[in-house]
Amino acid sequence: MMKGAIMYSKSYCAVIKGIDGYLIQVEADISEGLPCFSLVGFLSGEVKEARERVLIALKNSGFRFPPKKITINLSPADIRKDGTGYDLSIAVSVLAAFGYIPSGNLSDFLFIGELSLDGSIKPVDGTLPMVYTAYEHGIRYCMVPEDSMLEAEVVEGIEVIGVTTLKEAVEILQSESYKEKNIKKNKEIISINENEIYDFSDVSGQPVVRRAVEVAVAGMHNMLMVGPPGTGKTMIAKRIPGIMPDLDFDERMEISKIYSVAGMLSPEKPYISCRPFRAPHHTITQTALAGGGRYPKPGEVSLASGGVLFLDELPEFQRQTIEVLRQPLEDGYVNVCRLDGNYRFPAKCQVIAAMNPCRCGFFPDKKKCTCTPMQIKSYLGKISRPFLDRIDICAETIPLKFDEVMDEIKKENECSEKIKERVKSAQDVQRNRYKDEKFSFNSQLSPRNITKYCILSDEAEKYMQNIFDDYEFSARAYHKILKVGRTIADLEGSDMIEKNHISEAVCYRTIDNKYWGNM
Repeated sequence: MMKGAIMYSKSYCAVIKGIDGYLIQVEADISEGLPCFSLVGFLSGEVKEARERVLIALKNSGFRFPPKKITINLSPADIRKDGTGYDLSIAVSVLAAFGYIPSGNLSDFLFIGELSLDGSIKPVDGTLPMVYTAYEHGIRYCMVPEDSMLEAEVVEGIEVIGVTTLKEAVEILQSESYKEKNIKKNKEIISINENEIYDFSDVSGQPVVRRAVEVAVAGMHNMLMVGPPGTGKTMIAKRIPGIMPDLDFDERMEISKIYSVAGMLSPEKPYISCRPFRAPHHTITQTALAGGGRYPKPGEVSLASGGVLFLDELPEFQRQTIEVLRQPLEDGYVNVCRLDGNYRFPAKCQVIAAMNPCRCGFFPDKKKCTCTPMQIKSYLGKISRPFLDRIDICAETIPLKFDEVMDEIKKENECSEKIKERVKSAQDVQRNRYKDEKFSFNSQLSPRNITKYCILSDEAEKYMQNIFDDYEFSARAYHKILKVGRTIADLEGSDMIEKNHISEAVCYRTIDNKYWGNM
């Protein structure tokens, strides 16, 4: 039985743009006139279809009201609304306008959920950033589908109420039981999502590459590994997230929002607590790698934000696909432009690439390599110079002989935890040094900042002058050496860049000179 209708009400939901949420006010007006149900407010096709879903869900949930002119406005009208997460808010607004629900308390709620025709409430992508938006706007309660509870509870400072049907949601609002209800937060969320971390103690040999990886992670330098098949390039790459410092709260929240928008969180995995490792296949498209689509979603470079984007068999990727990474690697985000607005996705990842030195994989071993010089040049030429400019460190993996393999098996290799301690210490030094700048790591130093922060000792400066002409380094290569040298000095706890730091940094440039010549 319908109660005394007040003919107007409003509730709140949220829309996702990029990985950020925006508060949407859902207004419902009931008036005399030709019976209809109108939705306005810059809506996409699936939002317009909410009209049928909501009406039938209301009917099948047992709610009846006389034929009236019902107008629903989703404001602000200059933000395009897409998705199906507005259904619950629209239904609640209609019921409040007809007097089924006390409308005075709706301003304390944000509603998220898609309605089935039988009145059940289904989860939607992006629940985490929507709930976080509610928290930012001072909303006290958030009503979400039961299946999205764990994801929504990640946000502290807001009470989350899980519901399975529209009828259950109305009963809670009618009785105002949520005011006395003690919503228990799930304190075990972080432990649920702990992924297996590969350990560097499993890696046999390759001391040069192990050291190069440590330097790369300490300064967040992009890195390229070159070597024959079976020399451990992929094995090493998989262990890199394990030597990165643990995520802080802001990083966990940002990465979890990315995965929420991408629809990759679940009750079993409601929260991202480990640094991601993404290894897309070389057949990936530009859109899947960088993000976008008709309704923009984050790509692999964004899903790897805060962790590692591993590009195995680098020359096998389409050249145009790799080129789309140039801007994200410089700016730290992907900007997708559409007619209805711009979408920005974070892309603060470290790129680790791996490749064979030629098509057969055995160059420069003339006994095994079957490639002609032209084939080698063509294979290496698949990688553009502008992309190589984003690579600070290049290291070569070498095959192990039998006796070396046996010696490594007997030897106890250094574990990831010890490497992580050194990396964290070096990164703390950088964050403290650059606390007044807009960047945090040595890899982000501009030419102007290099002059300010990369101070060479007299011996190091003289050494750099001697090898500059001998190796015919370009100005860009010179800057890369200084940035990597600064990171090596930080690992060694040195305020000044010494000769041995420059010498090691130069070693990470001679490898790419060997294959691609002077950059």
